Amino acid sequence: MQAVVKYERGPGFVELREVADAPPGPRQVKVEVRAAGICGSDLHIYHDTINYKIRTPVVMGHEFSGIVVEKGSDAGDEIAIGDRVTGEPSIEICGRCDYCRGGHYNMCPSRTVMGYFHDGCFAPRVNATLVHRLPDGVSFEAGALTELLACCVHSVIEQAGVTAGDLVAVIGPGPVGLFSALVAAAEGGSVVLCGTSRDRDRLRFAERELGVDQVLDVEAGDAGARIAGLSGGYGADVVIECAGAPAAIDLALEAVRKRGKVSLMGLPGRRVEVDFEKIAYKELRVSGGIGQRRAAWERALRLMDSGLLDNEKLISHQLDLAEWRRGFDMMERREGLKLLLRPGA
Repeated sequence: MQAVVKYERGPGFVELREVADAPPGPRQVKVEVRAAGICGSDLHIYHDTINYKIRTPVVMGHEFSGIVVEKGSDAGDEIAIGDRVTGEPSIEICGRCDYCRGGHYNMCPSRTVMGYFHDGCFAPRVNATLVHRLPDGVSFEAGALTELLACCVHSVIEQAGVTAGDLVAVIGPGPVGLFSALVAAAEGGSVVLCGTSRDRDRLRFAERELGVDQVLDVEAGDAGARIAGLSGGYGADVVIECAGAPAAIDLALEAVRKRGKVSLMGLPGRRVEVDFEKIAYKELRVSGGIGQRRAAWERALRLMDSGLLDNEKLISHQLDLAEWRRGFDMMERREGLKLLLRPGA
C-alpha cells in the first residue's frame, strides 16, 4: 500500500512509498483510515526538529479515524470489527512505572508512538493499540481531530485548570490555539485569542465563526497592556501559549497576572531565550503539555458528542494522500486551518 514515509533522519527525506500492510499485534486492531489530520509536529518530523523518539523508516501521521477491519488475538471484546473509531498515538507503554500506574502514561519513559517510532496513519490502514469508539453523531472528519482536541483538553483543563469566570489569553491562532480557545470557552472561560497581522483571517474566523469573545493583533500595540485592561489592570488568569515562538512565550509571562497560570503547548523546536525571571517575581504556576491520557480522550469525545465543540468547522481542506506535500507546504505558509488527508481516496 502507498504511505507517506520518513525514510531517513535529517531535514526532508519524506516521500510516498510502497509499504507492507503488516498484521496487527496481539493487543492491537487494524483500522481502515478514513481521515487523517496533518499536525504541526509532522512538520517538525519532516524538518527533524523535534526532541522525541523517532525511528526511520516510519510511516508518518498520528491523527486518524476509520473502521476496524481486523483484530489481534488478545485485543479483547470492547471493540468489534466494523466499529467506527479514533485512536491514541501511544503504541507501547510499560504499564509498570509510576506514570503508567497513575494514569499519566503520556509520561512513560518507555512510551513510543505512531508516526514517530511506529508506522502511522498516513496510509490506507494503521495498527493501533488504544482506540475509542466514535459517537454516532461524530463524522470521520471530526473524529480524526480527536487527538488534537484531547491534547488541548489535557493542557487547558488538566494542566492549566481553567475554570468558569477565568480570563484566558490564548496565544497563537493555529489549530492548537483555536481548539484551546474552544475548550477554555466550554469550561466557562472568557477567551482572548492573540495573533499577528499574518493571522488576520484566522482571528476574524475565530471571532465570527467560532464565537471567541475577543481577538487581539499583538502587533497593533502593547498586547500585555491591552490584556491587563480587560481585567482591571491585573492580567489574564490563565495564558495558553500555542505558538512556540520566543516572543509568544515572553508575552505569555508578561500578560498573565501575578500568581496566575501559564500552560506551554507550542514547540519551538530549539532552545530559546525568554525572560523566565518573571516566573519568580510573579509567583507563576507554569505547566507544559505533551500528548494526552485516557481521561482527556473521554472528555474530548463527550465534548464532540454533546455538540459543545464542532470539529468540522476547523477543517478547511481535504486532500488525497498523494497531495501530502501540498498539505505540508500549506501548513508551512499558514494557509487554511486544519488540513486532512484521505488515504483511502
